[in-house]
Amino acid sequence: MIASLPMYDRPANAAAHDQLWDLIRDNLRDAGVDAPDALDRDTGYMTGWGRDDLVLGQICNLPLRAKFRPMITMIGAADYGLPDCPAGHYNSVFIVHHNADGDSPMDFIRGRFASNGLMSHSGYGAPQAWALDHGAQFSAPMITGSHDRSLAVVANGRADIAAIDAQTWAMQQVDSEDAANVRVIGTTAPSPSMTFITRAGQDRAPYFAAIKTAITDLPAECVSLLGLRDIVALPHTAYDLPLPPMPQTIDA
Repeated sequence: MIASLPMYDRPANAAAHDQLWDLIRDNLRDAGVDAPDALDRDTGYMTGWGRDDLVLGQICNLPLRAKFRPMITMIGAADYGLPDCPAGHYNSVFIVHHNADGDSPMDFIRGRFASNGLMSHSGYGAPQAWALDHGAQFSAPMITGSHDRSLAVVANGRADIAAIDAQTWAMQQVDSEDAANVRVIGTTAPSPSMTFITRAGQDRAPYFAAIKTAITDLPAECVSLLGLRDIVALPHTAYDLPLPPMPQTIDA
């Protein structure tokens, strides 16, 4: 059995994630669903999403629709109350160095584009969709491996532009010194937020209820650290977004 909430798990909020899981776990057990004692932070999230003993995970919508949809049961989308996003949705902010010339992502369309990974909607799929809507495409990305690293390479001038998940950006402004060296010049379109999942073939109802009740019961200090407001049942069609182009990449 495995449970993992990897998408926003950071040193500053790890204890709050543990408290969230404790509440979800107890609610699941009360509903007759077996659940592990603690979150797994050792298994890679790509591996965890595909395991046939997955009790709870949280997945980005690009890998969900590109690969994992047949392997999982969608429970509901996390709602972080992000500005200009419907419930259960998120977007990305475009960041550039604070001294960079240009006030629109189009001013950097041929610049050095950094992305946390090609299977990240917030860091790759959403900015490429924005560019395509404007008749363009960002260059082959510098793959950094994480939003924190993408922030760092823009802050130190190794890259010109990156797209950062808006919830991650909110946390980076609190716990990353690099945030002071960049500025936001735009946002991508909203799309389904990080989605709670379990293994395929499960009844989503007890999982949805366990998570919703846990969010309601979270202590105020945990709510502040996690930013998690609710879980929202989105229609499956909300995830029917085009897949982004898969170009050559540049080593970070």
